Amino acid sequence: MFIQTEATPNPTTLKFLPGQTVVEEGSYDFRSPQDAADSPLALRLFDLKDVIGVFLGYDFVTITKNDADDGLDWQHLKPAILGAIMEHFMSGDPVLVGQQKVNGDLGEEFFEPEDTKTVELIKELLETRVRPAVAQDGGDIAFRGFKEGIVYLHMRGACAGCPSSTATLKYGIQNLLRHFIPDVEEVEAI
Repeated sequence: MFIQTEATPNPTTLKFLPGQTVVEEGSYDFRSPQDAADSPLALRLFDLKDVIGVFLGYDFVTITKNDADDGLDWQHLKPAILGAIMEHFMSGDPVLVGQQKVNGDLGEEFFEPEDTKTVELIKELLETRVRPAVAQDGGDIAFRGFKEGIVYLHMRGACAGCPSSTATLKYGIQNLLRHFIPDVEEVEAI
């Protein structure tokens, strides 16, 4: 098994591509071992020192490391992560067990009923143009709401806490949505 790695714009996260499907549908963001109780793969990764986040996408795993430890860089942590991912997939264990909720528990979306058509357009643009690009960087983005011209989004995986996420939101996603949907004035992260 050959696992590729890719850097992300977030220096505390690294994207691992095991060359096979990780999760069939949606994405899963675990920020603690307790969150990962239904994912043997994520639990295995949390057993490693300094892993503080595991994000599972369709064909990738994004790992966030603790950046509080000065001097701990990826060259020391990466081999252990590669070993844990390889060990998991070679074992045949499932990535998820039980009834894990797709995309985590983000709460209910909010928008006014009269904005339904606008929200459908926003979601379509996010799904077809934004999410694939964000997934390339090891993250995901979820629509949370639309109110008074403001689109509220939730950044996950490598995007959460990324130094360039504000630029991505303001200059990338906001400009795209404003171009296609005149009702959109601004984009905010939740």
